[in-house]
Amino acid sequence: MKKWNLVIDVALCHDCNDCFMADKDEFVGNDFPPYSVAQPWSGHRWIDIARKERGQYPIVQVAYLPTPCQHCAEAPCMEQSPPGTIYRREDGLVLIDPEKAKGHPEIVDTCPYGAIYWNEEAEVAQKCTGCAHLLDAGWTETRCSQVCPTNAIRLLLADDEEMERLIAAEGLQAFKAELGTRPRVLYKNLYRWDKVF
Repeated sequence: MKKWNLVIDVALCHDCNDCFMADKDEFVGNDFPPYSVAQPWSGHRWIDIARKERGQYPIVQVAYLPTPCQHCAEAPCMEQSPPGTIYRREDGLVLIDPEKAKGHPEIVDTCPYGAIYWNEEAEVAQKCTGCAHLLDAGWTETRCSQVCPTNAIRLLLADDEEMERLIAAEGLQAFKAELGTRPRVLYKNLYRWDKVF
């Protein structure tokens, strides 16, 4: 069965934050039941961009790493959270049920990537939904992949065999592969991130 995957090219990310702003535009002030309640205006970065730099002027190396929810096949958040609060769809997206997760701040600490946030006003844990509401409406892009000016973020609908071929052809890697979470977000040129520090 085909599943959604994000491929992020570290070499093409320039920290423009268009992905972050598109995410805010989509989710701040907007409920998308049954996938999410409105994201708070501040404090959440459902697609965070980690930054590393090395050197000193005039020779400086900088690398940027967009880090949304990894939509893991072996998701620690699903295993460590109250039953039914987090689930995986057949298309591979891992989602937090905003009704069942209400009042469970401990969910935030179950993600080893730091991709889950606590919405104090709504009293619910939240994260990237993979734009499930848009994909269900027929979109073929997430908001972050749609707006990326360098095509650093690509959304792919592929089965496991297709992804294995792409992984081999493009040298794709999982971020923090040692965790064994089998994420559906894979990185190209991840060596640039690892090389800076």
